[in-house]
Amino acid sequence: MKVLLYEDVESLGYYGDVVNVKDGYARNYLLPQGLASVPSESKIKAMAEEKARRSEQRNLVRKQLEKLTESVNGTVVEIIANANDLGHLFGSVTERDIAEQLRLKGFEIKDAMVRMSHGHIKEVGTHDVSLKIAQDLKAGIQVRVVSEQQPQQQEQQEQTVESVEENKQES
Repeated sequence: MKVLLYEDVESLGYYGDVVNVKDGYARNYLLPQGLASVPSESKIKAMAEEKARRSEQRNLVRKQLEKLTESVNGTVVEIIANANDLGHLFGSVTERDIAEQLRLKGFEIKDAMVRMSHGHIKEVGTHDVSLKIAQDLKAGIQVRVVSEQQPQQQEQQEQTVESVEENKQES
C-alpha cells in the first residue's frame, strides 16, 4: 500500500515522501497515528514547499552531525570509579556516565548515542566504545576507567619518592 508521510518516520521516510508499506502497518499504525494518509496529487502539491524547507533543515543538521562525528572520533574520556584491589568496579560505567563526560568536554552527545557492544564496563582499564551519531555516522572513543584509589596511591608514591630523595640529599 502506498502512503504519504505527514511526519518523519525512522527507517521509512521523511515528511512528504510517498512510500510503499505493508497494508497492516499502514492500517494499524501509520494511518491511526496520523503519520500518513492515502496519497493524492493535491496533497502532494500542498506539501511540496514544507517538504523542501524540512529537507534544507535536515541537510543543516546532517552537516552538524558530520562535524560532531569528526571532532569526537578518537576522543579519550577518563572516568574515576570505585574499585577493589583487583580492578573490579563496585557498580559499572554506563552509557549515561560516558555521555555525561563527553558533554562536560563540550560534545553534544545523547545517552542513546553511546553503544557498548560488550555491556557496561565493570573493570578498570581502557575500553573502546562506539558512538552512533546518526543512522550511518559512527565514531569510536576510548574510555579510560581509573580507580578512585589509584590517584591517591600515586600521590603517596610521589611523596615517598620525594622523601627518599630528600633523605639522600641530606646524607
